Amino acid sequence: MKNYKEIINISPEIRFGKPCVRKTRISVYDVLSWLASGMSNKEISEDYPEITEEDIQACLAYAADKEHKIRVA
Repeated sequence: MKNYKEIINISPEIRFGKPCVRKTRISVYDVLSWLASGMSNKEISEDYPEITEEDIQACLAYAADKEHKIRVA
């Protein structure tokens, strides 16, 4: 997989600066929510053809990286 930073973009003009997949308005949060609700990668790609398997993996990698960087006070 490519580095998730090549797929996940943050732009203040799109979804108020939330991390999104490429230049779409589909946020990382959206993808993670669909996965958490039980949707499969295939179902997501079928419902949102602009999202690829690689995009879904990039969302997971982004979330894992953010979780790894959280500090507990």
